[in-house]
Amino acid sequence: MSARSPWYVANWKMNLTPSAARVWCEALRAGLDRLQEPVPELGVAPPLIALDTVRQALRGSGVVIGAQNCHAEASGAFTGEVSAEMLADAACRFVLVGHSERRHLFGENDEEVGRKAAAAVRAGIEPLICVGEKEEQREAGQTPEVLSRQLDRALEYLLDLRSADLTLAYEPVWAIGTGRVADASQIEEAHAILRGKLVEIAGEKTARTTRILYGGSVTPQNAEKLAPIEGVDGFLIGGASLDAARFLQVACPRARC
Repeated sequence: MSARSPWYVANWKMNLTPSAARVWCEALRAGLDRLQEPVPELGVAPPLIALDTVRQALRGSGVVIGAQNCHAEASGAFTGEVSAEMLADAACRFVLVGHSERRHLFGENDEEVGRKAAAAVRAGIEPLICVGEKEEQREAGQTPEVLSRQLDRALEYLLDLRSADLTLAYEPVWAIGTGRVADASQIEEAHAILRGKLVEIAGEKTARTTRILYGGSVTPQNAEKLAPIEGVDGFLIGGASLDAARFLQVACPRARC
């Protein structure tokens, strides 16, 4: 793992009701109490309806709470949407923007991702910016071009990038929810591309301190092999995060949880 402190983020997607979320939080706290090593940095992004339940249940645990999406505008006639300012007032510390499911199921483009990232920063929330290529793009050798374009567009609305807190997540679309995992060389290459692009856009210091997570069918079974890969600063965890014990096993595979 790199010198940057690793971060493990649970993305529940559209899963777990508020009552189920409370049970999850109780199980996580019990697991944390049993840890025989320092607690790693953890984050959880529940569905909005469970946000307050999770916030209260994890109060004082050190686990940071985030959201799965936000709107680019601060307010307005956008039925069903939520602004970054609303999330900040609800004690969210981070928000996912540009997740592959938002891009490919809901049609979000690179520009919209950039505007959402800027909205999060204006509201004082850290954007966790997701990027990744489709299988056909990788097979065509377009991974560097796709990742560079997505990151460039995601950051172009951040006028003072050097003072903005942000995290990136590389999530190859072809590995999300499929059980397939990118191999070490693919992950290392992708993270190096993103780090190099950060140098170009924001300078050495920002590139050196920005965490880049890996997300793509991460499980307790493969986490220990993925964690030491050069440039991997933690994981964005989907399906395996729906069970608190499995999530904690990903974050601390050698711990007795």
